[in-house]
Amino acid sequence: MEIEVKPGKYIVAVSGGVDSVVLLDLLVQCKELELVVAHFDHGIRPDSNLDQRFVKDLAKKYNLEFASEKGNLGENASEEKARNARYEFLHRAGKENHADVVITAHHQDDMLETALINLSRGTGRKGLSSLDSGNKILRPLLGFTKNQIIDYAKKKNLQWREDSTNQSDKYMRNRIRKKLAEADPQHKSDLLDLLHATKHSNREIDQILQLMLRPELPKKYLLELDHNASKELLAQWLRMHGIQFDKQLIEQLIVKAHTGRVGSVFVLKKDAKVQIDKQCLRVV
Repeated sequence: MEIEVKPGKYIVAVSGGVDSVVLLDLLVQCKELELVVAHFDHGIRPDSNLDQRFVKDLAKKYNLEFASEKGNLGENASEEKARNARYEFLHRAGKENHADVVITAHHQDDMLETALINLSRGTGRKGLSSLDSGNKILRPLLGFTKNQIIDYAKKKNLQWREDSTNQSDKYMRNRIRKKLAEADPQHKSDLLDLLHATKHSNREIDQILQLMLRPELPKKYLLELDHNASKELLAQWLRMHGIQFDKQLIEQLIVKAHTGRVGSVFVLKKDAKVQIDKQCLRVV
């Protein structure tokens, strides 16, 4: 296994699991990289402090800077809450250490799991290609499977921590992971091909939608387009404003756009609101 990362300073998200341990081992072999090992303790498991200690020792082994934080989210924290807290810490660590990009250990299996989770939540076409590298997040292991990562770790005699929550059926990702492990390899391959094709199509669709979008969304677009096209346009508009949504919220907002009283306000998640004006929708 080899990865290529252009020279620069990076925050490396290391949980202590096999994926991130392998990622770190591969990164230290790359030239001209300045790495800061970052570990977020969600405070979900009673023994999570052992993960923090393990990662700190790992950073010391490689002579790398180390940053950590404890979240105390509690054992009932949702996957979304844990993920948001983790990324807030990683980006904050990036600012504090003057590193613009975070590197994570997501791999091919994670990409499949995320696509299926997003489909079940009704996130539409964007959900099929959401796990990718971008300007602020780099994911150099997306081309490798979990089995390849484990094989590498064993060959290099690397040590890692096992997260007991990965075995719990409480979390949707774990349930989907088990189903994928039982799936026909050809079906998984076909899904991967679909994800790659969707990624390219999404870029073209985004360019078209971007030409139509403004901070205020004209109601005529939603009234004149068919239902599916209206949902897609509205979803892209909410993304532009950094607003998270699900299938139900999109449907409710479509109805509001058609029937809502002029001047009425529709409350979205996380305190964001959309006002229904005579000619447009606006975030307030």
